[in-house]
Amino acid sequence: MRINQAAQNRALNGSLRTGGRTIPFHLISSQGAIRYEFTDPPLILQLRLGPKDSRLEEVTKGSVEKVTPARYDTRVRDTGITYEDLSLHFLYWQKAAVEGEQTMILQKCWIVRAEPDSRGDSQYSKVLLWIGKNNGALMQAEAYDRGGKLLRRFKVISGQKTPEGMWILKEMRIESMTGSAADRAPTYLEIDGVDK
Repeated sequence: MRINQAAQNRALNGSLRTGGRTIPFHLISSQGAIRYEFTDPPLILQLRLGPKDSRLEEVTKGSVEKVTPARYDTRVRDTGITYEDLSLHFLYWQKAAVEGEQTMILQKCWIVRAEPDSRGDSQYSKVLLWIGKNNGALMQAEAYDRGGKLLRRFKVISGQKTPEGMWILKEMRIESMTGSAADRAPTYLEIDGVDK
């Protein structure tokens, strides 16, 4: 799955949809980095993928600044998605092990438990990932706090294949499992398709 993500070179349009609002963005995946570009006001977040780690960065005029773990829970455009959620940073944690198998949406999946390298590296203590056996695609993720309480669920609603036969996300629902009813309203991450 990690190789699949890092190998994709393409430009896509997408949006975050929540509470009747739609927030467009441009997504560029190139040379080992995944970059989200928002406008009005400008915001650029990128996840740089290394061979043994990943680095979340905020790009501003003339500089690139590392996003520290203290800012991972910053909400993107006042949605239910945080900086860390948008980047799916947890997919690149090195501490990961298969814990079992389960069929999800008619697809056999591995259940993988991933943990950050150290406690201060994430707002989450662990994330359970459901990864499709046939295509290496993320089907679902559940993120937990240090007390073992489920904080957030990421559910892939649909995917799409590129002309080269690679699987990419089409729609994902992200739900907070804590907070007020407004906080628990789902946010949808949608990818429209490949730029011409």
